[in-house]
Amino acid sequence: MKMSLPDNERALMLLKTKGPQPLVALAKDLNVSTEGARFQLIKLSNEGLVETHTEAKGKGRPQQVWSLTQLGHARFPDTHAELTVRLIKKMQDTLGEAALLEVIEANGRDGQQKYLQKLSNIPDLEGRVSGLARIRDEEGYMADYSKDAEGYLFVENHCPICSAAQACLGFCKSELETFQTVLGEKVSVERVEHIVKGGRRCAYRIKPQ
Repeated sequence: MKMSLPDNERALMLLKTKGPQPLVALAKDLNVSTEGARFQLIKLSNEGLVETHTEAKGKGRPQQVWSLTQLGHARFPDTHAELTVRLIKKMQDTLGEAALLEVIEANGRDGQQKYLQKLSNIPDLEGRVSGLARIRDEEGYMADYSKDAEGYLFVENHCPICSAAQACLGFCKSELETFQTVLGEKVSVERVEHIVKGGRRCAYRIKPQ
């Protein structure tokens, strides 16, 4: 049984998983009044974790939209970030870029085997997408997926190795190759949003061919 989070922590989680949200929507998700939500957000803003701007949509009144700041995103763990980046830089300096990429690829193959083993008894595509989302969510990626007319949109709202990925894009390449291998040759996997390139999340369009 999961412990319930305080409203301010729930607000951060909602902004992390849903992206920028208007005040009214946040109040509804938090099950509090608009003023109650505003009070929590102002506290978070004073801590530098959230920020707000005004958006005008259509003929209605402009609405206040809240989003995480860089400091707010940093509240979600980047696993051993400083040590990982130091090790990456040291490998690049002492062994060279090619050796570093070879290590990343080997680690990626290990991950592929682990995922393939966990999903070995799931033959259908949606079952494998769902299983992959569950595994990645357990690993800290805040993963989920949705189905639509094109196929599936696989989303990772957080990257616990973001600092490492920024230091070497080989991690992102390996991740994409892993998804492709795990989901099969008859499936196309395309990254359509990318945290390292400034996106709020990493998102992948998955289509059966």
